[in-house]
Amino acid sequence: MSEYEVVIGLEIHAELLTKSKIFCGCTTEFGGEPNSHCCPICLGLPGALPVLNEKAVEYAIKAGLALNCQIPGYSKFDRKNYFYPDLPKAYQISQFDLPVCVQGRVDYELEEMQQSTGITRVHMEEEAGKSVHSGDNILGSDFSLMDYNRTGIPLIEIVTEPDLRSAAEAKAFLEQLKSILQYIKVSDCKMEEGSLRCDANVSLRLKGTKEFGTKVEIKNLNSFRAVERVLEYEIRRQRQVYEQGGSIVQETRTWDDSRMITVSMRSKEESHDYRYFPEPDLVPLEIDLNWVRSLKEGLPELPLAKKHRLMEQYDLSSMDADQLTTDQEMASYFERTVASYTNGKVVSNWLTGDFSRLLNTSGLEISKVKVTPQQLAELLRLIDEGIISGKQGKDVLTEMFCSGTAPEQIIKDKGFEQISDSKALEQISADIIAANPQIVQRYQDGEDRLLGFFVGQVMKETKGKANPGLVNALLREKLKATDS
Repeated sequence: MSEYEVVIGLEIHAELLTKSKIFCGCTTEFGGEPNSHCCPICLGLPGALPVLNEKAVEYAIKAGLALNCQIPGYSKFDRKNYFYPDLPKAYQISQFDLPVCVQGRVDYELEEMQQSTGITRVHMEEEAGKSVHSGDNILGSDFSLMDYNRTGIPLIEIVTEPDLRSAAEAKAFLEQLKSILQYIKVSDCKMEEGSLRCDANVSLRLKGTKEFGTKVEIKNLNSFRAVERVLEYEIRRQRQVYEQGGSIVQETRTWDDSRMITVSMRSKEESHDYRYFPEPDLVPLEIDLNWVRSLKEGLPELPLAKKHRLMEQYDLSSMDADQLTTDQEMASYFERTVASYTNGKVVSNWLTGDFSRLLNTSGLEISKVKVTPQQLAELLRLIDEGIISGKQGKDVLTEMFCSGTAPEQIIKDKGFEQISDSKALEQISADIIAANPQIVQRYQDGEDRLLGFFVGQVMKETKGKANPGLVNALLREKLKATDS
C-alpha cells in the first residue's frame, strides 16, 4: 500500500429517539407485529399530508451542535425520488441543498493520537421500511417481504468529509460519534436494531496526488467490527485491481459475510438521478437562533472532554478513562461512586475489571444493575478497613450483582469477616513459628519465600479469615525477633 493513499468518507444514519414518527403520530417503538405501526401518512396513501415533528428538529439541531456544526436559520425539505419496495410513496422526504446543520467536525483519538474528521452536513429525513428476505441476505433470497413499521421514523444522516485514511480511523471515528449521540440522548444507536447504520465511500489514489480516485459505496454496515473488516477488504480489492492494470467502476457494493467479500449491487447513483425538488406539502423551516443557543447551553459534557477531565482529576490512564467514558451510563456510575469513595483509581480498577466482567456475562445494561454506586463504595471501604480481603470482595460483588443485597449483609451471611485482632493473630503466629523451628531456620538463612508458608498456616488456622496484610507484618516482625 506504500504507493497508494486511502480516502474514506462515511454516511451515517441514526434514528432519533422521538416517541412518534417524523410526519405522523405513529409510534416509533421497536418491534410489534409487521405493519402494525402504520397509518395513511407513513404509508403514503392519497390525500394524507405530513406534519413535522418539532422534537425531531430539536434532536437534529442538538446533534449538529454536539458535532460542532453551524445551524443555518433557514432550512427546507425535499423529495428524493426513487423506486424501491421499502419506500411506499416511491419518494423519500429528505433534505438536499439546505440541510439543518452544516460544516462541523468530530475530534477523537486513535492510539492516543488526536484526530479530527470534518462533517459536511447533518440532514433530516424519514426512515424507509424493512425488507425481510427469505434467505440470509438479499443476494441469497428468492423473495422479500415488506414491513412498514419503521417507515417514517425520524433519521439524521451525518455525512463526513473524505478525511479518513484507514479502516482503523473509520472505526475510531464511529465509536466516538456513537458515544456523542448517546451522551446527548438523541439516539440509542442500537446497531442490532438498525437504529445506527453506516455507508462507506472508499477510493484509492497515488500518494502525492490531489485528485480523488473512483469511489465505491458499501451499504448498510451494521457493526463497528464490520466497518473495519469490510473496509480492509475493499482497500485490498481496489489495490489489486490497480496493480493488475484494471480500473475501478463507480458502483454500490454489499458485504457477503459467508464469502467475506464485497459484491456488486448496482451502479452508483448521483444526486441528479433522484430528481430532487422542494417538498410541496411542508413549509420551509425558519429556525429561531435563540432556541439554538438554549439547546447548546443544555448540552452535557461530551465524552472526549470528560475523558481528559477524569484522567487529570483522578490520575487515570488513557485506556481506563476511555473505558469509563465511552458509555455515558458507566461514566455517570463512576462519578457517583467517587462521590462516596474518593480514590478514583481504585474505583476505576474495579469498574473496568470485575464489574465490567459481570456486566458482560450477565448481558445487563449498567442502568439495570442491582448494585448501586453507594453499595460499591461501601464494599471498597470494607476492603480498605480490613473487614474482608480483596479476593473476598470479588465474591461479595458477584453476590451483590445477583441479589442487590448490601455488602455488610452478604459478609455477615457468608461469615467473611476478617480477623484483624492483632493480639489473637500474634498468638496464632507465635504458635506456628514455635511448631516449625527447621523452617524458621531456613527462612532466617535467606529463604525469604518461606514467609508464604507461615502466612498460609495462619490462614489455614483461621479458615481464611485472617487479615493478610496484618499477618504478613506480624510474621516478619516475629521471625526477625526470633533471629535476634
